[in-house]
Amino acid sequence: MIEEGDRIAVGVSGKDSITLLIALRQLQSFFDKKFSLEAITLTLGFDGTDLSFTEKLCQDLGINYTVYETQIGKIVFEERKEENPCSLCANLRRGALNSVAKSLGCNKVALGHHRDDVIETFLLSTFYEGRLHTFAPVTYLSRTDLYVIRPLIYTEEREIKGFVNANEIQPIVNPCLANGHTKRQYVKDLLSMLNKENPETKNRIFGAIKRAGLNGW
Repeated sequence: MIEEGDRIAVGVSGKDSITLLIALRQLQSFFDKKFSLEAITLTLGFDGTDLSFTEKLCQDLGINYTVYETQIGKIVFEERKEENPCSLCANLRRGALNSVAKSLGCNKVALGHHRDDVIETFLLSTFYEGRLHTFAPVTYLSRTDLYVIRPLIYTEEREIKGFVNANEIQPIVNPCLANGHTKRQYVKDLLSMLNKENPETKNRIFGAIKRAGLNGW
């Protein structure tokens, strides 16, 4: 996942990716392979996004922080008026993040996806696409010659929340107009309910994904 001489861009957008950034910075202090970090945040064109905590954090960590202005939110919600905006928004954000990463000389992009994201994505693909699919720990993008890595993929979301709360981290507030009203939120709530009834539900789904060897697992 991380090799000698890697230049890794971390897409910083919320609690998960801020946790990842801090973890990778700590990893640099003892890992036997030397690598460098860049932090990148994409704005979506909405007013009122406060990046002051993230800017100060990157300064304290000694990591270069790039804020790239986009109009993705306005394109999705105002121009296209998408009824199901998540897919288009995600594609536009991925393209912009990869482009900025390449311009900074990075060969890898690190995303803050965690164990719960893996399970939720698997169920979303099953329910709404009729296929068994989730994202891989490492993905090679041949068009951009970039690797996408997900170092937190075995970390549960509750562990990330605990770390953020314990360290008084102020994540970037999600400015998306659809936040909390998406298919992913529906699946997240459904999983929470199922896991309360059967506490092994998430573990079994995650285990099934690994045993099936989906997407490089």
